[in-house]
Amino acid sequence: QKDIYFISGESKEAVQNSPFLEALRAKDLEVLFFTDPIDEYAVQQLKEYEGKKLVSVTKEGLELPMSDEEKQAAEEEKQSYDALCTRIKEILGDKVEKVITSDQMIASPCSLVTGEFGWSARMEQIMKAQALRDSSMSSYMTSKKTMQINPKHPIIKELKTKIHC
Repeated sequence: QKDIYFISGESKEAVQNSPFLEALRAKDLEVLFFTDPIDEYAVQQLKEYEGKKLVSVTKEGLELPMSDEEKQAAEEEKQSYDALCTRIKEILGDKVEKVITSDQMIASPCSLVTGEFGWSARMEQIMKAQALRDSSMSSYMTSKKTMQINPKHPIIKELKTKIHC
């Protein structure tokens, strides 16, 4: 495992049942569970540990190890779902920054991830809960959400056929 993967949330139960972990479990990758608010602050400053990059599984840009055949199949799948992604983006408008296909889910039809830069969803939650927060700061640190769809899920496959009708 070349990176250290982590997920943060309110409790162990919440992060354990997260759809973000589906593909990581399937590939037998280890993930750190951060359940204390201080973990979220610490991980913003600590970018790597002993030469291994700390990677949030809830942010955009997570790249899991794949074979060349898997990469090629994922690229072809991505192209076949472009029309559906565009249509979902049109429907959702400004609620999401973009809609993309993803191989990070197995049982879930879709998920929302935060941008690679800016606050994670958990950090936004922590900042909103603070009593003396500065609302001007939170407006530029909150990141736009990216919707990831699972092209292997029956719901998404059905949506694709309905869009092409």
